[in-house]
Amino acid sequence: MTTFTVPGLTTEQGARVASTLQNRLSAYNDLHLTLKHIHWNVVGPNFIGVHEMLDPQVELVRGYADAAAERIAALGVSPKGTPGAVEKDRTWDDYAVGRDTAQAHLAALDLVYTGLIEDNRKAIAMAGDIDPITEDMLIGQTAELEKFQWFVRAHLENSGGKLVDEGVSTEIGAADSAR
Repeated sequence: MTTFTVPGLTTEQGARVASTLQNRLSAYNDLHLTLKHIHWNVVGPNFIGVHEMLDPQVELVRGYADAAAERIAALGVSPKGTPGAVEKDRTWDDYAVGRDTAQAHLAALDLVYTGLIEDNRKAIAMAGDIDPITEDMLIGQTAELEKFQWFVRAHLENSGGKLVDEGVSTEIGAADSAR
């Protein structure tokens, strides 16, 4: 049980915010591993562009994990960055695409970003009611994640503004729609 938190919050509020951040920490740890998986498994004519586009995303997402973990600690709770914590916190499926084309991976990654951003927005709403510092941190992270998704979607959009993965709900389905 937490016995302290940041000034201005009760220990219960700090624990609630930390719990939400723990889920974001696990999601960020999962995302940076997923991005590296794609980085290592992308093939095809657009290989190098996508391969190199992913590394800056990986580094920023690793930084988001670090920031979330440090905020959890500041709130008086022990952050959990183990594979078991990621598995325990996971409400999403493991990334399902192996060695495949850039288009297939980007379509699947588009869905990954959608899920992560939607969950971040829920975390922002929760934090906004309790802790504007955490809310601000999550807003900044989410803005960058939305920019990353825009980069991904630029590869998936046709001249009419339609995404190749529009209406698809699984990573494999998205990959199939992009091939």
